[in-house]
Amino acid sequence: MRRAFRLRLRIVSGVIIFLALFLVLRLYFVQIVHAHEYSLRAERQYVSSSQELYDRGSILFTRKDGTYLSAATVATGFLIAIDPSHLEDPEVAYTAILEAVPDASREEFFASAAKKEDPYEVIGHKISDEAGRALSAKDIPGVIVERERWRTYPAGSKGAQSVGFTGYLDDNTIAGRFGLERYYDDVLHQQGEGAFGNFFAELFANLDSVVSDPKTARQGDVITSIEPIVQEKLDQTLKAINDQYGSEETGGIIMDPETGEIIALDVYPSFDPNNFQNENSNYFSNHLVESRYEFGSIIKALTMASGLDAGVITPETVYNDTGCIEVNKKRICNHDLKARGTTPMQEILSQSLNVGASFIATKLGHSGFRTYFTKLGFGTETGIDLPSEIRGDIHNLESPRDVEYDTASFGQGIATTPIATIRGLGALANHGKVVTPHLATAIRLESGVVKKLTWGDPQQVFSPAAVDDTTRMLVKVVDEKLSNGTVKIPEMSVAAKTGTAQIAGPDGKYYANLYFHSFFGYFPASDPKYIILLYTKKPQGVQYASETLTHPFMDLTHFLINYYDVPPDRATYTR
Repeated sequence: MRRAFRLRLRIVSGVIIFLALFLVLRLYFVQIVHAHEYSLRAERQYVSSSQELYDRGSILFTRKDGTYLSAATVATGFLIAIDPSHLEDPEVAYTAILEAVPDASREEFFASAAKKEDPYEVIGHKISDEAGRALSAKDIPGVIVERERWRTYPAGSKGAQSVGFTGYLDDNTIAGRFGLERYYDDVLHQQGEGAFGNFFAELFANLDSVVSDPKTARQGDVITSIEPIVQEKLDQTLKAINDQYGSEETGGIIMDPETGEIIALDVYPSFDPNNFQNENSNYFSNHLVESRYEFGSIIKALTMASGLDAGVITPETVYNDTGCIEVNKKRICNHDLKARGTTPMQEILSQSLNVGASFIATKLGHSGFRTYFTKLGFGTETGIDLPSEIRGDIHNLESPRDVEYDTASFGQGIATTPIATIRGLGALANHGKVVTPHLATAIRLESGVVKKLTWGDPQQVFSPAAVDDTTRMLVKVVDEKLSNGTVKIPEMSVAAKTGTAQIAGPDGKYYANLYFHSFFGYFPASDPKYIILLYTKKPQGVQYASETLTHPFMDLTHFLINYYDVPPDRATYTR
């Protein structure tokens, strides 16, 4: 009997503890997590019985100290409408409404006021809290003041193509239309079940703190790795490049090469998602994932690493540089048409020699070259969490002709997206491993529970030794050749390479005076923390990327070193 009594007592105690825990959690949920939500719903004088307040999860940037900044959130204000059948004095009503809606058209207002059979005519949206309350306090017959919420983007044009925006679909529902808003629409969309709708589901279901498939995450806020100050600096840099050289387009990505987390990314020109209805829709698409480019000589770094990894060359290998060669009746030449004679591997990168890159491609052979570039992912999507991503075009590497491999070795004849390009180049900054680039790092559920996202295992493409040799060559490019060595950072080793590619026309022939400039680099070379990719399309009045992108790249590098207080590595990193 005593044993049964003690068992019942334990059960009752357990139930009491559970109920106490439930009440504490429920109070926290109401008073802390959704306090603002219930405060709004308590304002009955502002919310009609048929009105359901718009709600949607936020998209958050992450500051370097780990705190969050909203890039997309829900703003709260008022909607102003009138009931013409109850308007006692339209003139008085219009004068009062003007204080809250300064741009309210007199003609349109009185046209609405004349519709006596229509009980609801909207006059203004997105009215500030102060103005809405002031108008409501006047209690004017026929004037309706209701709570309204709408999507707003505090970051404005910063990262706009990647953040995206919401808009109406054909069925008159609001959904994400571009960027993260679209990719994570199911996560951000709120079902309208009330603040307790998913309470127990979130607390007791899927208790694992990690979500392996971002698409399966529950409703909540999307936390990204985008750092707002770095994003602002990148945006300023891209605009300055584009304005200075009159380019058609300029883009950039800053990534952690070890994790694939995107710290900043953008394309200029851009748009303001707060006013997208009046913006140029050509800028809505994200060219970082939706467009392909021939990146030119930055690809030589990957050709070099492939040759070293395969063992067909060593850093001490030399070749006879004749300035130009003929391959399958096509002429391949160095940018200046000059021969160098007996030339070591270092000079292929330092002097950006096309004939030298072709030499490595020949050593690798068709199958060898194709294998490396396929493993780097240039013919596939990266899997980044942005919509409408396309694959790179490397069909030339299926050709039996040598010339296709020779031109691919220096970044012509194959076209890749910027995000796929930084993924491939990122292997040089990550011990030979390719990672999945991504923006979202976690989902914060409505309950406050944070679920981390995982993005698969890195794929080994190059040996650490091949990457180390390539990195040392790229550091030497910066120290001795880039701007004649004047941009070298004494305390920090930086590995980098420029790229200048001719642009192909609709007929497949290359324009003689239109270029695509690119630049990539990573640092500290001894243990890379950041990799940067910059490009500018059709810059005017300049031919080489070293002229347009060297100083912007170095400026970003200095900024990141100072902002993140990156320790110097020259003392521990030697050639």
